[in-house]
Amino acid sequence: MVTIAIVVAGGVGSRMGLDLPKQFVEVEGKPVLFYTLEGFQQHPMVDEIVLVCIDGWQDDVRRWADLYGITKLTMVVKGGDSVQESIRNGVFALEGHCKPDDIVIIHDGIRPLIDADVLSDVVEKCKIFGNAVTSLPYNEQIFLVDPEDPSTTVKYIPRETLRRVSTPQAYRFGLLDPAYHEAFEKGIGIRGSSYTNTMMVELGHRLHFAKGSDKNIKLTTPGDLEWFRVYMKKHDESI
Repeated sequence: MVTIAIVVAGGVGSRMGLDLPKQFVEVEGKPVLFYTLEGFQQHPMVDEIVLVCIDGWQDDVRRWADLYGITKLTMVVKGGDSVQESIRNGVFALEGHCKPDDIVIIHDGIRPLIDADVLSDVVEKCKIFGNAVTSLPYNEQIFLVDPEDPSTTVKYIPRETLRRVSTPQAYRFGLLDPAYHEAFEKGIGIRGSSYTNTMMVELGHRLHFAKGSDKNIKLTTPGDLEWFRVYMKKHDESI
């Protein structure tokens, strides 16, 4: 049994308003994506890394991988037009390479602060249950908009019934690969903001929670990127 991480870096980052994809923006002299890849490179439970990359950047990625010692990188796969297409491309690239019991981790390339304990827990939970999704409690109050008067509310969702789910997520390949075939054949769980976890639930699978971390943020806006710059600068100064 092997554990393979699919790191998804196929987006263009339009919300950042930058002239290059956000995963390749340099922070402290290193592209954001390679902070992410280093987290998997350094983790003893990860055997291989598959990178799903925006087309046209493949040669740059391989050059950077050599520079930063990402020796576990075994495949660079072309991204799709959506995040679900990109994940599908990564999963399908493993057909003939993975066995059903192998574990496949799905992770966003722009979540660079991977906690080693979180990654260990998601893999261990997947070994037991066949899947595991990183999660945290939701600490804010959630109210539902009244459809008759959208500026008001009369209902709320008790926050103790909610969990925030992100990446990393882990799935047995024997579960993940058929699920993506079914989803794209039937058009289930692949539209809009759908991701592997939401697709799995729409296909009728029960998901199992694993540990999460508040620092595991997704760099979506310029403010997120600036926060990461400050974080890494302070981290480097403390070493």
